[in-house]
Order: sequence, then C-alpha cells, then structure tokens
Amino acid sequence: MSHKLISRSPDLKKLRDEGYEIEVKNTYLLVRNIPYVNSKSEVAFGVLVTPLGDLAGDRTVKPQDHVIHFMGEHPCDKEGNVIKGIKHSSGRKALAEGIEVDHSFSNKPPNGYADYYEKITAYVRIIASHAESIDRSVTAKTFKVVESNDPDIVFNYLDANSSKAEIETISAKLQNLKVAIIGLGGTGSYVLDFVAKTPVREIHLFDNDNFFSHNAFRSPGAAPIDALREQPKKVIYLHSVYSKMHKYIVPHEYHITPSVLEELSGMNFVFICMDEGKIKKLIIQKLTESAISFVDVGVGINVVDGLLTGSVRVTTVTMEKNNHIDKRISFADNVDNDYDRNVQIAEINALNAALAVIKWKKLFGFYHDLGKEHHAVYDIAVNKLINDEIVS
Repeated sequence: MSHKLISRSPDLKKLRDEGYEIEVKNTYLLVRNIPYVNSKSEVAFGVLVTPLGDLAGDRTVKPQDHVIHFMGEHPCDKEGNVIKGIKHSSGRKALAEGIEVDHSFSNKPPNGYADYYEKITAYVRIIASHAESIDRSVTAKTFKVVESNDPDIVFNYLDANSSKAEIETISAKLQNLKVAIIGLGGTGSYVLDFVAKTPVREIHLFDNDNFFSHNAFRSPGAAPIDALREQPKKVIYLHSVYSKMHKYIVPHEYHITPSVLEELSGMNFVFICMDEGKIKKLIIQKLTESAISFVDVGVGINVVDGLLTGSVRVTTVTMEKNNHIDKRISFADNVDNDYDRNVQIAEINALNAALAVIKWKKLFGFYHDLGKEHHAVYDIAVNKLINDEIVS
C-alpha cells in the first residue's frame, strides 16, 4: 500500500520525484534526512513526521492538521538558538509502533496546507535554511534508492526514472506482459538488458550454453573473473545480474526443442536471437499458430580488405503481417559468416538489440510507429537504415 499510495498521490509523488526521502509507515508520512542546526550550532539530520489522516482510498486528501512532528533535537538558528516561530511541544512520544518523535512544530498558513507537498516543503524551508547558511552543500533531497517489497511491483526498487520523466503511464503499457528471449548471446543479452528495465511481468530466458570469456566481451556490463571461472550457464549468470533489478526473470537452462515448444504458448512477445535454422523454423511456426508476435534478429559480419563490414537485421512478425517470413528470415545455419570468429563487437549486438526492443515497444504503444515496417536492415558501411515490409 505504501508505494501505491505514493505513486497515486500527486503530492507524495512530487516529493519523491524531487528527491525527498519519504516513507509511509502505518498512517504516517516520514521524511528523512532533514538538515537542521542543533544547540551547538552543528549541522545534524532529523526526520519530519506527519499523520496522513483521512485517505481517499489509495490517495491522500488535503491535510487536516498543520502541526508536524520531528525526530531529533529541536532545530535552531546558526547561533544555536531554538527556532521559536515553530515551537509547539517537546518530549519523547510514541505515535505508532516504530515511530517515536521528540518535538512537534506549528506553522499554520491562513488557509491551511493545500496538500502534503506544500506542508512538508514549508517546514523544510524553515528548518533547513539555517543548516544551509552553515553548509551550502546540505540538502533534504537525497534521491536515495527506495527498495520495494510489494509483490505487485516487478522491480526491487522504485522506477525513479519513469517517475522523474513523468512517463509512468506510458511505461505502464508494458505491464503484465510475459516476454521470452531465445538465445542469450551478444544480441540476446542486450535485449535482456533493455527489457529488464521495463515493468513487464515476466522475462523468460532460454539458452543452454555456458558463459565464457568471449561472451563477456559481447555482453553488457563487466563480468567478474570469478564468475567466468565457474563457467555458469548464460541464463544463470545473466539471471544473477538482472534479478538484482527485476524480480521476475525466469532462467530456462535448455535450448528450445520440439518437446518444449509449448512453453512459449503463454508469452505475449518473443525475441528470437539465435541462428539454428531448423529449430528456428519450428519456433516461428509455433508462434504464428499461437498468434504471438515476435522479432527475429540477425547480424551478418564479414572481413573485407582488412575491415569489418556487414549489417544488422530486425524482422518483425505480427498477426497483422506475417506473409514475409520465408522471404526475410533464413532458416539455414550460417557457415560463411565471420561473425562467429569476430565476436567481440558489442556495439553491433547492442544496436541490433536496441532496434528490436524499440520495435517491440512500438507494437505495444510506447513509441509512435508511423513507418509500420516489419523488416529493417542497418548497413554498417553506409550508415543507413532501410525499412521494408510496410503495413499500409
């Protein structure tokens, strides 16, 4: 309830987005790390506490009380004199389990406070201004990471990026999706990196290969040598990395085979990031029969005159358009592709993944999609992106 209340209450959300360290505990709003001056003219940090009073379901209403509580010494001016303008009462007092305050302050505007943002920031200005006169670097806006224990939230900490950019309603279009990534090599690992930062409900990883040193050079981040020595499965290693951020990443330590194709039936979208032609054909047949949209990615790199050249491809298949599969997707195993020998080209993998994820987000209403292409090829040598298979 705490995180939902903050996200759905404009005043609390504004406090959080501006960097205030807020928490809802029982029926109280706590704002931590408030800089103040103590009686020794030292800068210290306390906690403002205000009852939330009545709630409109999962939203706050106008504060009925102008009084606020404080954990810490009584705030003073820079000379160490108590700020008398807000003095109300003092004495240790338990408001609720785990919430004990030392003082209460009173500062009542003529019409009361319009919301909790106005109430909190008014008291912060009064208290923190004296601390700032001693040390200009102190601030109540810590932007501290807020952990999430709410099972309805897929991240282990709140998505401050979406809230700060005010695109939460757009990001929410990706909620409740089950996404599969087949193949966690260079491109697939970058797909995971991008998708793990979205609020999809589940991310399923399919790959039976081990994570070796060469994989580290074409995957996101920097793999520690201790992890490489253990030779973990790719999905296990990547799960250990990205589960620190996203709660619902499911590793499958096996390749897709005819016997496990049915596991794709419950997916809302699939990223195909593998080359094996025979099984890829079976996967695509299964997805098409099940009306599941997908993208198939490909990288073709060759050595020409001592330089690398080639292209990256993103082929999209939806129920709106699927008559281009045989023309645009190869089901032959690549044997003349230097990509298998020149694997340390992370930027090409990342580009391929980015184009695929952008297309996926377009299909689910995150980005505008005016082109409606279902096949795109980026040519490295001429730096050109070519769109084809347009849906009119």
